[in-house]
Amino acid sequence: MNKKTRFVTYLRVSTQRQGQSGLGLEAQRRAVQDYATTAGAEVLAEFVEVESGKKNDRPKLAEAMKRCRLTGSVLLIAKLDRLSRDAHFLIGLEKAGVEFVAADMPQANRLTVGIMALVAQQEREAISARTKAALAAAKARGVVLGGYRGGPVVDHAAGTQAASEARRKSARAFAEDVRPLVQELSAAGLSLRQVAARLEEQGIKTARGGGDWTAAGVSRVLHLISN
Repeated sequence: MNKKTRFVTYLRVSTQRQGQSGLGLEAQRRAVQDYATTAGAEVLAEFVEVESGKKNDRPKLAEAMKRCRLTGSVLLIAKLDRLSRDAHFLIGLEKAGVEFVAADMPQANRLTVGIMALVAQQEREAISARTKAALAAAKARGVVLGGYRGGPVVDHAAGTQAASEARRKSARAFAEDVRPLVQELSAAGLSLRQVAARLEEQGIKTARGGGDWTAAGVSRVLHLISN
């Protein structure tokens, strides 16, 4: 059965004044809504950020991408420059594995980001080469660089324990992702079974990537985030 495309929209303005006045924000919202309507898609959530494009630490964008991963949705933005003017940041987006589309340039996708990332990678390699050359020149002049760095001692007998710990960390990370939604629904007085049903309605995936939530699954999430 074909499923309707689902979008999570991300809107960004550069100043607090623009955020309060709606300058630029409403135009972006209209653009993404028109695109979603034309595509016959469903918009699950909207995230709004007030932050300069020169800064890469944007919590709302991180939340939007997290929601995309949880629901299998596509990140929808009004303009490509709303993501970032910094190609180095775009590498992180490409590696995040989140599909996205820009309403003003639908053909721009993760492939476009990949190309931009390659350009940034070349620049980083050039910087690295210059740094190594400078260190080699310093060493030739007799400058002592760094010190002994011993490698880690590998305990193969602890492999099983490490794997179990990795699974526990993965489960806790997933619980932290869905925590806001689960707590919000629980605070509204819904039972575990009702919370599970609501999560399914909103398209939230389970820890194993499925869509079938159970009361026991919700209980496990609540238990993990309370410890």
